Amino acid sequence: MDERAGILNWNEAARSDASSVPSAAAWLGGLGILPFAGLSLATFFTRDALKTQLLFALLAYGAIILSFLGGIHWGLAIGAVPQTDNTLLRRIALSILPSLVAWVALLVPFSIGFLVLAAAFVAMLVVDIRASRMHEAPAWYPKLRWPLSCGAVAALFLGTFS
Repeated sequence: MDERAGILNWNEAARSDASSVPSAAAWLGGLGILPFAGLSLATFFTRDALKTQLLFALLAYGAIILSFLGGIHWGLAIGAVPQTDNTLLRRIALSILPSLVAWVALLVPFSIGFLVLAAAFVAMLVVDIRASRMHEAPAWYPKLRWPLSCGAVAALFLGTFS
């Protein structure tokens, strides 16, 4: 069996169990939401310089995770076979937007940055759902992303109003 056939068989196997999020993805995704929760809640119990540091940490963590979500799409795009140049261009261009949005969120006042990130997380969830429906991402991926996105958005909104 050639390499391309092996990849296609793997993709088919991954799509065949749409209801099952791999346990490693579920655990690591769940652990990844802990800094969002901890930092956003901690801002309500601190003041002054420490609160400012915690708010920046929350904003920076959100920016990093948003960039990571774009990186997932970069990996999915370059690993897909076969595809047209236009499809690859669309997918790679879309994959770099989260990093650019995250960078902008770090340059504006905190309250605006949190809202920019929250909106971007919602947009990425829509992108993830669409990618899964188009078989460009695993069928289980939206099931993983829904609760993680909701947790991230909630934490970012808490940061906005703390």
